[in-house]
Amino acid sequence: MKLLILLISGAALSVLAKPPGKTCRSIPGDKSWPSITDWARLNKQVQGRLIATTPLGAVCHDEFVSATTGTIPTYDASKCNELRNTWFFPETHLVHPSSPMQYTATNNSCNPFDRDPRSPCTIGTEAVYAINATTVKHLQAGVKFAKQHNIRLVIRNTGHDYLGKSTGAHSLVLWTRHLKSTELIRKWKGPGEYKGPAIKLGAGVHGIEAYRFADSHRLVVVGGNCPTVGLSGGYTQGGGIGPLSSVHGLAADQVLEWTAILADGTHVTASTKSHPDLYWALRGGGGGTFALVTSMTVKAFPDARTASGFINVSNTENNTDTIYQGFTSFISTQLPNLVDQGVYIVWILLPTGFFVQARFALGKSQAELDTLLAPTLTSLRSLNLNVDYVSMDQPTFLSAYNTAPGGQWNVSDYNTGGHLIPRSLVTSSDTTKLNQLVQAIRHAATNGALMTGVSFNVNNTSRAVNPAFKDSIFNIVLGVPTSYNNWQDNLESMDTITQDFLARIESVTGPEAGAYLNEADVQQPNWERVFYGSHWERLSKIKKRYDPQGVFYAPTAVGSEQWAEGRDGRLCRVGK
Repeated sequence: MKLLILLISGAALSVLAKPPGKTCRSIPGDKSWPSITDWARLNKQVQGRLIATTPLGAVCHDEFVSATTGTIPTYDASKCNELRNTWFFPETHLVHPSSPMQYTATNNSCNPFDRDPRSPCTIGTEAVYAINATTVKHLQAGVKFAKQHNIRLVIRNTGHDYLGKSTGAHSLVLWTRHLKSTELIRKWKGPGEYKGPAIKLGAGVHGIEAYRFADSHRLVVVGGNCPTVGLSGGYTQGGGIGPLSSVHGLAADQVLEWTAILADGTHVTASTKSHPDLYWALRGGGGGTFALVTSMTVKAFPDARTASGFINVSNTENNTDTIYQGFTSFISTQLPNLVDQGVYIVWILLPTGFFVQARFALGKSQAELDTLLAPTLTSLRSLNLNVDYVSMDQPTFLSAYNTAPGGQWNVSDYNTGGHLIPRSLVTSSDTTKLNQLVQAIRHAATNGALMTGVSFNVNNTSRAVNPAFKDSIFNIVLGVPTSYNNWQDNLESMDTITQDFLARIESVTGPEAGAYLNEADVQQPNWERVFYGSHWERLSKIKKRYDPQGVFYAPTAVGSEQWAEGRDGRLCRVGK
């Protein structure tokens, strides 16, 4: 069904003038901003698939005020209550072309939890318009329009994003979620040494959709842990840790070929033979900046029986020291062997206890996983801790994935940050830094942070992914609860993550340990080196080659250091 654009004439909101002498993007209210006629012409070109943004939270406010649509009555008590009950789930935001799943990316401009419906609802940091693309031509039209009219362009897939890359103030969003094609290639005959089975995925294919398609052919592909993440988007382009990473590598390692739209609007194939530098950059150099990916072709592997096991250690409030003693032993002596055996491990530290989730062990039976986890169980029980353990196996990876504990995914309840941890730090015979790391983790966990460690062995990765991955054993992801009633609390939480929790961890690891850019701190100091490592210079050259004018922009992406966002959300160039 075609989506119709709202082209309602209204008074423009007041905007700040362009800074003198600066190259800036146009925003609503500027004389250079596209006219209603311009937008109508674009809407016709994309077959009526242009959408004027109304924030999801508008149903909780009397009015939505926009420079594009004017003032619209929006309050609906029933819809508002429904939204408040489902705001936290990805499905709520997946169907919207601009709504950020990370709440702090909204800038609190249209808060659905505001109890006074008379409070203002404005567009804030959300896009002004979006193209709900179903063809490459729709996307090409959007790129050319944004370039012609000098407006900010945002690439959005599913919106799973912790760094504010999938929306942007005064922007046009190119929404790729509905590019859903899947194709089995029984034997790859394209460039490169690999000659096994492959699957071509449209840009909007979700992880669970790719898993199901692969399963129907008795195959598996490397994807993420969350079922609704778009595989071809920022997930794979940012590296892509997932349940099969310790068996087959990162998602970026699997890509055989991309199709993508360049900043000049041309549609190209990127592989080892065609545009090899772009092919390399898209395999871990970050999404939303080098080109607009329309599809990728990835390696596929034989399916196999998959085991899972779950260890729970309860905190009785009298055994906290002992729990951290067991945790220290686990990450230093048992975890390395588990990931080397291909087991996908997530550990969690909460006030209620310590949890080890061996979520997926591809190609292993329940008995084999029990044997692998036996040293961990023995170690914890030797400390007189109360340990619960359950394990199972399933005939396929997908059946294990579908039955794994976890329930519905919740994406919006935490302000987040992350850091990679070197394997050498936790396995060194000198335990000084190990003990310091555990103290830093404990400090965060006992001061309001949810602490998790996604663990892996990807020492064979050699793409544009941060080279620190090769030497890492887990990625710490921490979260501090979001406050929907006090915006200042969120800002303070974000500062605590940056200046206290992660700063303590980085003081142990050093900045060279790096961060996984898909699950990092949006306020990370020296992010160019921490996110991209020694690849930064090469990636910057590729960005300048393919997008010298900065048509594609995303916060903390390569090339974004050349731009600054003003108080009114306007992007202005600050670099050469």
